[in-house]
Amino acid sequence: MSDTSRVDVLLVEDDQDDLDMILRALRKANLADRVQVARDGAEALDFVFRQGAHGGRRIEDEPKVIFLDLKLPKVGGLEVLERIKGDARTREIPVVILTSSKERADVLDGYRLGVNSYVVKPMSFAPFVEAVRELGTYWLARNQPRAVETP
Repeated sequence: MSDTSRVDVLLVEDDQDDLDMILRALRKANLADRVQVARDGAEALDFVFRQGAHGGRRIEDEPKVIFLDLKLPKVGGLEVLERIKGDARTREIPVVILTSSKERADVLDGYRLGVNSYVVKPMSFAPFVEAVRELGTYWLARNQPRAVETP
């Protein structure tokens, strides 16, 4: 995918198996046409804030939703969330934490920092795929996103 094309989902995931399952579930639900993958928190921040390799993206091309893992290399998921929700330019982008962590502190921190939803990844394949399909359907087909203002 080109950095200048419109993106529906920014998928921030470093585990290849989970990444493959998420992409498979989105494809199965016909929701994977415009997915950008970031393999670590630093790459996710570069994409969202249009820096580095993603410097040419237009503000109008922000993702409709971000699926964010917590345990990421370089910059952790909670720090990514804090930066996105702490910036007026990006705070309204819906962020869904999609993680294996059931730790109460992670859940509380996620909501304190402004996450829109916190979903624990199911451990088996079929429920995992179904959970991602439901998330994709809700955030991409049913949810009404805010209108992006252009200067």
